[in-house]
Amino acid sequence: MEKGGLRWGVEQRLAFIESRLFWEGGVNRADLVGAFDVSVPQASKDLSLYQEQAPNNLRYDSARKRYVATGAFAPLFIKLDADAYLRDRARMEGEPTAEELVSAERLPIPTRRIDPQALRLVVAAVRERQSVEINYQSMSPSRPEPFWRRVSPHGFAHDGLRWHVRAYCHRDERFLDFIVSRCLGARDLGLQAMSQADDAMWNGRFDVVLCPNPMLSDSQQRVVADDYGMTDGQVAIPVRRALLYYFNKRLRLDVGGSVDRPSEAPVVVKNRADFDLALAEAVQ
Repeated sequence: MEKGGLRWGVEQRLAFIESRLFWEGGVNRADLVGAFDVSVPQASKDLSLYQEQAPNNLRYDSARKRYVATGAFAPLFIKLDADAYLRDRARMEGEPTAEELVSAERLPIPTRRIDPQALRLVVAAVRERQSVEINYQSMSPSRPEPFWRRVSPHGFAHDGLRWHVRAYCHRDERFLDFIVSRCLGARDLGLQAMSQADDAMWNGRFDVVLCPNPMLSDSQQRVVADDYGMTDGQVAIPVRRALLYYFNKRLRLDVGGSVDRPSEAPVVVKNRADFDLALAEAVQ
């Protein structure tokens, strides 16, 4: 099947080139060979064809030996979907991607709108190990209006509901999580103040030991243990210390001892004392 005079396979490769240019800052023949298992001559043809189709979108950087996006870049084959980009990146890190072949439904969760241009610059700052200014809307009562702050970002994390960028805040002089959808703009790449190597809470992991809620019946506890893949009634989940707060909230571990029905909190933290200490250190 052809679209716009191009075969489907060719169009997919041109869309890949465009996506790499916009999101990753550049593309070369090796990227195409690796992604599509095409020959080097075919990859060269694809790059030449893209240059014919969108001559103002890319230029060759001889120092980096890559085609890079120009300042006049305008997408021709892709939609600038920030959420899709982040989902795809997460899949590259090993998250499940296959959809069920039978009828299946996912709970619809409202999508947080993310500014593609802002995300692009933040991604560039991560990739190039630089800092960037973000126009951030805080939910703090003391900061009711958005304001520009410089951050040195180094990674992204999804808490099950929304995307965060982990970054060193030059203003507060510490590592913080910024909700990506609340970054209303980004500008002015600059020098990095701190890197991922300096972020102890991000680099360190804590083993959260989960066990069935003891308020459940013996039979219910056995099925919970099987459900969560437990061995001898427990399972250890290594979590980045910076993400312990979100892990605590998503699994409702903060309400395990207070809910009316144990079925609402089927697992509890077995190493609670150590977990509480680690959590307090992560959110201070």
